[in-house]
Amino acid sequence: MTEVVIQPAGFTIDVDPGETLAESAWRQGYRWPTTCWGQAECMVCAALVVAGETATVPADAAEEEAMRLRMPRHLRRPESRLACRLMFSDDGAVVEKKGVRPPPDPQTDPEGANT
Repeated sequence: MTEVVIQPAGFTIDVDPGETLAESAWRQGYRWPTTCWGQAECMVCAALVVAGETATVPADAAEEEAMRLRMPRHLRRPESRLACRLMFSDDGAVVEKKGVRPPPDPQTDPEGANT
């Protein structure tokens, strides 16, 4: 399991081996923005790896092609990755993604515990 820091929220998500960042976030109840739920089609899950790039598994050809074809040019940067494809080989990565929310706290949001 690897630990990934999510900014600007400042929390850490534990990612299992072979699991993408988005899958891990969803499994643990985080709300990670998407509309295609891991199909590499919507680009909504895109994030920036702002530190610890060596702790990431390099993008494969399918991820690179999806970003090339579907991601607006002004958003494409060397540090851009799709969270639905982003995997890790070690601790130390810091990923920037606005709109990620932690799981609801059942003590303060009993309704949210079931979402």
